[in-house]
Amino acid sequence: MSAGYEVKIRRLAHGVGLALPEYATKGAAGMDLLAAVNEPVRIAPGGRALIPTGFAIALPPGFELQVRPRSGLALKHGIVIPNSPGTIDEDYRGEVCVIVLNAGAEDFTVTRGMRIAQAVLAPVYRAVWVEVEDLDETARGAGGFGSTGH
Repeated sequence: MSAGYEVKIRRLAHGVGLALPEYATKGAAGMDLLAAVNEPVRIAPGGRALIPTGFAIALPPGFELQVRPRSGLALKHGIVIPNSPGTIDEDYRGEVCVIVLNAGAEDFTVTRGMRIAQAVLAPVYRAVWVEVEDLDETARGAGGFGSTGH
């Protein structure tokens, strides 16, 4: 396991009393993000809500924080993140929040301290565009959606 990268984190007033993001197991890729809501938030089927986490961060240069759904919430309740993975850019200093969509059939209630999403620290490689007249040929060519089989 790598030593990790230092990430500066600032707890906000409504995040007091909640655990900071942490890995549930030694081999976990994602850190659990907790809901920093003061009152329960009910999300109707098809509805969405912006859930605060109670902290802001300063990422190291060349990294992003990817916000992803939790598989258990997705399977059991249909709770997903519609822009998954959500990206927290290295220069963003506001509160980390999670857009939650209820794709399930029943109301879902988010309560304070609930593990609502997971976050993965990931390197970012910046593209340098090189404009050319022609691209190399491949077996797929310009075949689009569904072109490689059923």
